[in-house]
This record gives sequence, structure tokens and C-alpha cells, in this order.
Amino acid sequence: MRFIARLFVVSAALAVVLPDALNGQAAARIEVSPNALSLSVGDTIAIAARAIDAAGNVLDVPLLFFSSSRRRLEVNREDGTVIAHGGGEYTISVRVLAAGDVTADIPVSVEFPPLTGITLSPAGERFFVGASVRHSAEVVDATGDVRDVTVRWSTSDPSIASVNRFGVLTAHREGTFSVTARADDVTESHEYRAVVNPVRTLTLSASQDSARTGDVIHFEATALDARGQPVPDAPITFSLIANPEDSAITQSSTAEVDQGGRFVAEKAGDYTVLAVAPGHVAQQTVEITTRMASREIEFIGQGRVSDVATSDLWIWEGVDGRDYAVTGTHRAHGAAYFWDVTDASSPLLIDSVVVDARTVNDVKISEDGRIAVISREGASNRRNGIVVLDVANPRDVQILSAYDDELTGGVHNVFVYQDHVYAVNNGRRFDVINIADPRNPHRVSRFELDTPGHGIHDIWIVNGIAYTSNWSDGLVMIDVGNGRWGGSPSNPVEITRFRDSRGNTHAAFPYQSPTGRFYVFMGDETGRRVPGGEREGAPSAMAGYFHVVDLTDPENPEEVARYDVPEAGSHNLWIEDDVLYAAYYNGGMRVVDISGELKGNLYSQNREIAHYMPFDPDGFVPNAPMTWGGQPYKGNLFFADYHSGLWAVKVAPRTQSLTP
Repeated sequence: MRFIARLFVVSAALAVVLPDALNGQAAARIEVSPNALSLSVGDTIAIAARAIDAAGNVLDVPLLFFSSSRRRLEVNREDGTVIAHGGGEYTISVRVLAAGDVTADIPVSVEFPPLTGITLSPAGERFFVGASVRHSAEVVDATGDVRDVTVRWSTSDPSIASVNRFGVLTAHREGTFSVTARADDVTESHEYRAVVNPVRTLTLSASQDSARTGDVIHFEATALDARGQPVPDAPITFSLIANPEDSAITQSSTAEVDQGGRFVAEKAGDYTVLAVAPGHVAQQTVEITTRMASREIEFIGQGRVSDVATSDLWIWEGVDGRDYAVTGTHRAHGAAYFWDVTDASSPLLIDSVVVDARTVNDVKISEDGRIAVISREGASNRRNGIVVLDVANPRDVQILSAYDDELTGGVHNVFVYQDHVYAVNNGRRFDVINIADPRNPHRVSRFELDTPGHGIHDIWIVNGIAYTSNWSDGLVMIDVGNGRWGGSPSNPVEITRFRDSRGNTHAAFPYQSPTGRFYVFMGDETGRRVPGGEREGAPSAMAGYFHVVDLTDPENPEEVARYDVPEAGSHNLWIEDDVLYAAYYNGGMRVVDISGELKGNLYSQNREIAHYMPFDPDGFVPNAPMTWGGQPYKGNLFFADYHSGLWAVKVAPRTQSLTP
């Protein structure tokens, strides 16, 4: 095997210059000033920080600043400037880029601004005597933030209608009344006219009377008056009676039905759905059987990386017809490794490129298989950006160019699409760089949100639409060449955005279901949990899950489902042929059936086809799976593991269709 390691820096020096901490110095602690902050919304302050070694010497090493809430407490990652956008208790963490987990934490308290408004739901004009409907109140403050505060409820005439402390409103007799929500000195009221209940009959129908776990059944309830005419504003609520087969060991809800009549079950059994209108109940029972999605998964091969941590991967067919992979490295020495994976059982390391960087987090290949783009973070000269490579011959990779103009803060993720690189710049925006001439890249545009404390982590492009993952701002869809919304690489145009229920969007992947529904899977990355505390060499456990958002109507996105592995946290993902390939950090590589309409927790519905835990006693951290990302390719599933390198496994063929 011929193996060549190439060393490259933007300044064209003859050797790689790595940060001082990598050349022998090691930070023992970080000194910060001030060591605690008390702020008001709108305040700006700069934090001073320096790294100190064990002998008390000040080190010239890069420091990075992080906020526990990007949206509400903004911090410049490089210079430590803090801007308070919302009230609450937060933490600013300062980290030495080149020194593992050496950090310093600064507690920050931001005074809450006054409340300014309340929005009531539901609304309407009529309220039926005998009906009970729960109301909700969204309270906002002067910054527009939704606040979790106590709301006090009342009605103008309790003899006509009363409301309890949960906002459940009940009408007792005919008349006009108002319901009021109060939080501090802010109030909002809504007027109703209580009328005699016109509903005389209630019917309930189901889209099917049997299904498997995970299948969605639609129930439709119809309220009719004395003339047999529909009562469109009749308050109808849905509930259910569960009779699962294994009820003796059930520890959680085994099924759910929402107020739109969509039902899904996690366990086999009989389920009775109830529709309730004032004075009337209708019911329908359905039979649920166990979904049989499980298949065997077998080890095929491994390209072990045991001296550094492995980051992302990309698999492609080369111009010579052979199959290749490229993997990055994380918090190491700026290497990208190239593999021949034509024989997946024996991945062969054939070349490498080493650039002036601490981390090569992302690696992407152009559609024609000739160009690679790798990202750079932690350069010794604090200038990062991207490096463009000629991979027409992956056994002799050539550096064509580097581009760091206004990309000095670090590029964490990239996407290559139709002669353009979309580079996530310093966690703040993405820059669009034309590489039609790969030796002379040039910027054609950039896109950045305008929200307080905004950030961006990842970008994925399909059919000219960029799906960007923006932490607390959630998913943003942008036309970068689709054209329907007037966008192009030189003129990105926002289409829509959606903020998930947790607000930590780290990665996203679109999925056009054969059902006609269009979903986007949005992955959280909510932080590290290490039982017993941080220990040198100890494997980490992560948190977070994949949110499933229905974007069939992009103007009205709705979060409908999730894939939540309780003992681990989500990272990157791939979707192909109704199958989700989910990298789940310490939960390994997960393969999930996502056929049909989606609702509820896919993890609990027997939708998991297989999962593989890449234990390696000779890994960078031995026997500690930490799966980064996967890619199905020519019948195999390749994935990168942070602690052990490149893996190939195979999922056995289906023995039956995933759909009924």
C-alpha cells in the first residue's frame, strides 16, 4: 500500500504550524474576569479570559466562548463579547481550543423585563351550555419572549360560566360573559355568548379498523343538530381507552389520539377511541398488531483510526469506477483520510491530507466525484476556511486551493452542490463560494439570520433548497437554486422556518414520503451527560432526539413525531427508501422504518429495523461507541465512529413489505 501524508498551510510554509498547546504547552486552568455577571436585557459586556499552564505562565492559545442559551444570551465565540437578549439564569463557558476539556464557567443572571401581552386560545363567539373547553394563555414580555408564568383565570359572571385555575371554561346557562387571563398587571379578555347546546347526535368513524403499531388511523367525529345538519363549531374532544396485550408490564402510555382525531399505538392490543361533545359520546374500537420491522445486521469491515478522534465521512464512486471514502478528524492534527472501500470488508487507507487545523470536522465530495472540500477549525494563525482538493485519483490527492476570506472564525460544516460550496461560517451564517474553477474559489453570496443570538450549525441541500440547522432558531429552508421562490446561489431567498419544541437544532434532513407528505427530521444536540462526572478517557453519554416536522404545507409546519432513544443522543442522519439511518452517539448506529404517515415516538412503535454498537477494544477510547454519522451505499451501511474510525455493516434484506 502506498500512503502519503501531505502537509499544507495557507501561507504556503513548508511545515504545518500547530497551536502552541500542541507543541508542548498545556493549559491547566482558565482565568476569567469578571467571574460572574448580573445584567439587564440589552446590556453588552466583554469577558476577559486567558489560559494558564501549571507553572503559571500565560499561554498564547485560542479560546472559545459558549453560551448555555444562544438565543437569550449571545456571546461572540472568539472575543467574549456578551449581549443579553432575555431574562433568566445562564452560563458562559470558556474553553481552550487545544487543550481538551479545560474550561471555566461564568454564571450570568439577566433580569426579566416586564410582561406586555397575553394571547388567548381558543376563540370564537358561541359557547354551548354544558360544554367544558380548556383555554390556554401565551404570555410575552417586552422582548417578545414567551414567559412561563402563573396565569390567573376569571369570568365576568360565574353564574353563566365559570373557569378553574387550569383555564377550563364551563358554561352553565344562556347569556353573555367574558373570560379573562391575568399575569402580573397584564390582562386579556374574550367575550362569549352562551347558547343552548344544538347537538342532538354524534357519530364517529375510523379510516380503518385494524393496523400495526406505528400506523396512523384517522378518526372523524360529526355533530348533528335536530334537523340532521352539521354543527361545525361543536366542541369535540377525543380520548381513548387502552387495552394493550402486555398491560401488566406497560410503564407508559401505549397509544395517543390528538384533538384532530389522529391515533397511533405503540403496543399491540384493542383500543377504543372516544369522541365527546356536550351531552354526547361516540366510540369506535380498533385492533392493533405488532409491527414486524426487525432485521439482522452484520459486521462487514472496519478502517480503524485509533490515534485520533474521527469526525464525518462521505462515500462515493470514483471516476475509475471504484468506491472510496473520506473521513475527517476532530480536535487532532487537521487530517483527512482517504480509503478504498470497493471491498467493504477490508477498507484500505490509501492517502491523507494534513492541513493547518485542529479539526477537519466536515468532508464532502462533488457530484462528479472529482473534487473534495474539507472544513478547517483551530488553525495556528487563526485563519481557517476551507480547502479544495482534487480527488480524481484518491491515491494521489492534490491540494488545489484554500479559501479563508472572511472565514477566519472557523468552518464547521460544508455542503457541495452544483459547483458551489456552502460553508457554515463561524457558527453565524453560511457563505456561498463558487468553485467552478477549483483553483480560484470566490464568494458569490452569504445568508445570515437577523434574530438575537442567532447561530447555524449545519446545512444540507436537496433540489436547490438548503435546509439549515440553526440551534435555537430551529430549521430554516432557503431557496439557493430551486427557483420557485426566486433563489439562486448568488441570491439565497428564505422560504420558511420552524423552531422545534426543544430549540436545539443541530442537523436536519428532508424526506418526501410516498404518502404525499413532506417531512423534515430535525436532530437535537443538547449536551453531554457523563455518569460520575468528567474523567480522563471516560466515554460520554449524549442527550437529544430527532423531531419529525410535517412541512407538506410550508406555511403551516407541524411537529408530529419523534425518534427518541432514551439512553443516548442524536447526531447526524441520512434517509433513503423509507429508512432512517440515525447516528446516535453512544447509542450506536440505528436503522428505522419510517414508512407511512408518522406520529408519536417511532422508537416505541417497533419501527427499529436494527441497531449496531461499534465496540472496539483498540479504539481511540476503547469499547466506547460514539457514532458520528452514516451513509447507505451500494447495499452496505458505512458510518464513522468518533472513537474507532470507519465501519461497514450490512442490513439483511426485507422478508416482507414495510407497508401493509
